[in-house]
Amino acid sequence: MRHALRLATRALGCVAPNPAVGCVIVSSDGAIIGRGWTKAGGRPHAETIALKEAGTGAKGGTAYVTLEPCAHHGVTPPCAEALIAADVARVVGAVADSDPRVSGNGFTKLAGAGVAVTEGVSEGEARALNKGFFLGIEQDRPLVALKSAESADGYVAGKVLKERWITSEVARRHGHLLRAQHDAILVGIDTVLADDPSLTCRLEGLEDRSPLRVVLDSELRLPPTSQLAITAKQVPLLVFTLSGNESLELATLGVEIVHLQADSDSHPDITEVLKNLAARGITRLLIEGGPKIHSAFLARNLADVIYRYRAPHILGAGLPSALNALFRPMGSTGPNIIFAEGAQFGPDLLERFEIKV
Repeated sequence: MRHALRLATRALGCVAPNPAVGCVIVSSDGAIIGRGWTKAGGRPHAETIALKEAGTGAKGGTAYVTLEPCAHHGVTPPCAEALIAADVARVVGAVADSDPRVSGNGFTKLAGAGVAVTEGVSEGEARALNKGFFLGIEQDRPLVALKSAESADGYVAGKVLKERWITSEVARRHGHLLRAQHDAILVGIDTVLADDPSLTCRLEGLEDRSPLRVVLDSELRLPPTSQLAITAKQVPLLVFTLSGNESLELATLGVEIVHLQADSDSHPDITEVLKNLAARGITRLLIEGGPKIHSAFLARNLADVIYRYRAPHILGAGLPSALNALFRPMGSTGPNIIFAEGAQFGPDLLERFEIKV
């Protein structure tokens, strides 16, 4: 199952609104004979690919699947039926699918056909892998991941580093991998005006994995000459602004403008932003904006994951990270921040945290 979970991660960022699923077929004598993961656009499914690779060897074997096999007829026939037709003896599933069209029906169909079913193997890991998919069904929003690149003393910008990056090139390359693993990337207009980013994935071989680009822009100040605007027809760009703001020039460039009601701070309501993205099938949202945007999501308990890149530099002053406030003295109240893993990228440390409200 852990092998199947690793395969599933290859599909993150390119299968929305579908979940990222991995499948491993093991023959009756214990050999791995088929592997698969959900392909771009959500089709074909992991089970279909793994069964095709396994061929007749799947008969009497075991299928390890990171999500309950689908049981409904959609673009493709149900994977539960494909497993039954392949005459597998056993299916080991990590987590049940909360999609109402499945929701236990896949496991029930398999068991009804005489297939031995084992559920709940590595369930926590499988649920975390597709948390955005589950949140879309259960809370009408995608997973929200905050990404921050900081100095060792917790600043995201400072005069001493105004003309260069805080983190190293190898850390920034990993940041591009994060972009490829998310369905959408969001920043605020202040970041756009300050940095003129393109927000695309520029890793060799993954250029086609650039996510939907999203800007929160209360007054619709996005310059038509910005990198985001002039590339909107190549990589989709979505701008959330307040009612009444219009720009024919931006629309002509291919920018999609969505009008929302203002929240109490006279900004587009981010709860409605997330609902809108979920309705578009977005399951994983990466937020690369600055402290103001990060603080807005944190204040509303709408962040799930933190990616914190920390460079060895000491700035001593500058723009402090919004994440600093999350790390409080023991015993104080607030969201529960759980350290999930760490990794070294050149001189920089990446820490991944999960937020439990």
